[in-house]
Amino acid sequence: MSDPEDDDDSSSDTDFEPSQLGTKEYWEDVYQKELETFTDIGDVGEIWFGEESMSRVLRWMDRAKIPAEAAILDIGTGNGAFLVELAKHGRRNLTGIDYSLASVELARNVLSGEDLSDVTVKEVDFLNCHGELKGFDVCIDKGTFDAISLNPDSSKEDKKLYVQALKDALKDKGFFAITSCNWTKEQLLDRFCDAFVSCRASARTCHLCPGAAQSGQWFHATSPMFM
Repeated sequence: MSDPEDDDDSSSDTDFEPSQLGTKEYWEDVYQKELETFTDIGDVGEIWFGEESMSRVLRWMDRAKIPAEAAILDIGTGNGAFLVELAKHGRRNLTGIDYSLASVELARNVLSGEDLSDVTVKEVDFLNCHGELKGFDVCIDKGTFDAISLNPDSSKEDKKLYVQALKDALKDKGFFAITSCNWTKEQLLDRFCDAFVSCRASARTCHLCPGAAQSGQWFHATSPMFM
């Protein structure tokens, strides 16, 4: 007989083949190389999903009338490129986290090169932050949930931990914006909507269906495959 919990989770767990992209070791190696390249020639490295993906989230924030002083968390900040763009667009309360120490050092160097000394970057494993992250108005994910979903050892449990960590990090009436290239619109909505009061879905970005959660948090997703 199947486990009822497994049955409940099956609709959003049409998982992919496990990949090294789901391991901390892979990303530590990637960002160590990018850190060395940045030190040598000033190249910040790859912008995950490209510049248009950042612009898409920035446009959504403008439409949602997110205040300039809103506390924003960039989950899996990588090289910090999105923090730079957020700061350039007038966002004044920014925090980036990553579980890769090389990523954190790279992001700090990139921000320093842009004279953005007031942006916080911390080495934090989002899945094991134990309540360290709280009080954010907006949480942004641009590829981190995708990577977690590829973990060869514990992707199913990690996805559950992710949702709980997200709920803990967000304020009541907070917003979550996610960009994914692995998950379909329907899968993202199925995964997150139960945890949020509202999810948004449209033809151009992956946005929404009503949720039944008890929190006052809101969900917004963008997915390059639907553009």
